[in-house]
Amino acid sequence: MSRTADVEVEAEPTVEVVVFDVLGTMVDESGGLRAALAEAVSAPGARPPAEMTVERLLEVWQSHVEREQRRIGEGQRAYANSEVIDREAAERVAVCAGLSDPLSIERLAEASQRLGPWGDSVAGLARLAERFPVLGLSHAGRGALLRLNAYAGLRWHLVLSGEEVRAYKPAPEVYRLAVEAAGCPPERVLMVAAHAWDLRGAQAVGLRTAYVQRPAGDSPRSTDSFDWRVESLDELAGVLQAA
Repeated sequence: MSRTADVEVEAEPTVEVVVFDVLGTMVDESGGLRAALAEAVSAPGARPPAEMTVERLLEVWQSHVEREQRRIGEGQRAYANSEVIDREAAERVAVCAGLSDPLSIERLAEASQRLGPWGDSVAGLARLAERFPVLGLSHAGRGALLRLNAYAGLRWHLVLSGEEVRAYKPAPEVYRLAVEAAGCPPERVLMVAAHAWDLRGAQAVGLRTAYVQRPAGDSPRSTDSFDWRVESLDELAGVLQAA
């Protein structure tokens, strides 16, 4: 008499630690910068040309930040933290906007430390923190990240800056920083972000991934395969609880 062997299907590893991108995922980066730029161009003495709208100035800011982070990643520039790069961006904007007041430029340089949370960020993070250790993992430098979290009211068990390893995501050493802090295998660590490029970087190091929809994120490609795609942190908490 023959017997049919039972076949065991290996389940997905249990998520033990949840890691969040911060800028754009937990806080409204573009909206906060727009507000700071609008304030700057309306400051006494500012004389922006007609073509230098807030949207155009936002492009100047974002283009500088993205370019310099990319140059650092490609080894074309020594590491500089986000506060240095933001100050450079503010100075570029000041030239374009005819802004010369030092106090206004200084306030603009610190705009990324005054970004408001998305509507579900604070409550969603608190809900997830009841079941998992929650970590923030950000481009923002240590000092900027400290002030940003306080301003936005984000409460982490631990928050990490790429400044610790002198790199910007998607450099693998940034994600490994989170894995090391988590103290468990990468396949038990979940990276949550509104930027598909960020999640691809996390996947390359072995982390599980969850894409959360935000108005100004980087949408997934048709070829992307993330563990979850959700529209809010509340939905994410629900699917993780079900899983």
